[in-house]
Amino acid sequence: MARKLQTGRPQTDQHTARPPASAQPGSAPPRAADRIRQSARDLFYREGIRAVGVDEIVTRAGVTKPSLYRSFPSKDELAAAYLRDYEQEFWQHFYAAMDKAAGADPRSRLLAYFERLSKRAAMGGHYRGCGLSNATVEYPHAGHPAREVAEAHKRDLRQRLAAMAAEMGARDPAALGDALLLLMEGCFITGQQFGKGGPARVAAQTAAALIDAATAAKAKKKKKA
Repeated sequence: MARKLQTGRPQTDQHTARPPASAQPGSAPPRAADRIRQSARDLFYREGIRAVGVDEIVTRAGVTKPSLYRSFPSKDELAAAYLRDYEQEFWQHFYAAMDKAAGADPRSRLLAYFERLSKRAAMGGHYRGCGLSNATVEYPHAGHPAREVAEAHKRDLRQRLAAMAAEMGARDPAALGDALLLLMEGCFITGQQFGKGGPARVAAQTAAALIDAATAAKAKKKKKA
């Protein structure tokens, strides 16, 4: 299904990244499905989807295999659910970073996100980049439920970045959007490769240079006119 382009905050749906109400302090114990979902999220992100078996997930969640298969028809569908949760979490972080520059121009708002990404990716530790990007590497063939979620997200992200580039006055919004997407993906992978002090530390400065180069010529033309 094609997604409608939105340049603003996406609507929250049932695939929320926040802990379920049952997992809040002082409430009833979380449902088996919620425990499975959270356990899968932690394990899949840290170890990779293919490396984690169903036995490990149910053990960590403290449930049985029948409980898992009552909630998710297969591991593939559980992986897709994990990525839908991850996508929602991604958008929450994306817009939360830009909200810190609320009221600022589109350039400043997007650079606020790159500053956050730069710091996170260059911290080292347990950083594993983007779970959605990792899934496309793990599942190279079209049609896998996990890859479909990841591909749809990246198409959506690409469209949003192009729309933001247009708002910033880029002479070629699609080209600037793609350049910014390449920079983001570079942060995701180099953050895992180099860790603390890696190339991701200059992501915000690089994004600023790309934006300025893509908008400078158009600004000069306006002045001459």
